[in-house]
Amino acid sequence: MSLVQSENFQHILRVLNTNIDGRVKILWALTAIRGVGRRFSLLVCKKADVDVHKRAGELSPEEVERVVAIISNPVQFKIPTWFLNRQKDHKTGRFFQITSNNLDGRLREDLERLKKIRAHRGLRHWWGLKVRGQHTKTTGRRGRTMVLGKK
Repeated sequence: MSLVQSENFQHILRVLNTNIDGRVKILWALTAIRGVGRRFSLLVCKKADVDVHKRAGELSPEEVERVVAIISNPVQFKIPTWFLNRQKDHKTGRFFQITSNNLDGRLREDLERLKKIRAHRGLRHWWGLKVRGQHTKTTGRRGRTMVLGKK
């Protein structure tokens, strides 16, 4: 960090219901927002014409507004649909990026939908078992009581 700070340096920024550390470079600071990863953060900075070597606290209010607008509506700024974290939504059929508070709600809705249609993944979530094909004979015993003892 430079020895001389500008007079409008912000130590904490509030962006999309998330506190962002102003001392961290903007590329890494945006990843504090849930639903925004490293690559999406880099793409947003490039689309907003923000220098990725700047600290988050050094951004002007106009630059912050551009970044928020791009994260909120990435399709309008020509970010490809394959880059987004919500592709082909089940209800609307749209492509968009889900961030912060919306992420938890959408995940809960998806799991409820899987449980309702009695899909294999939904049932495994319901039973509290491993979902993605992992072995369960000897691993993942924490949190669950063992029913059968050793022979």
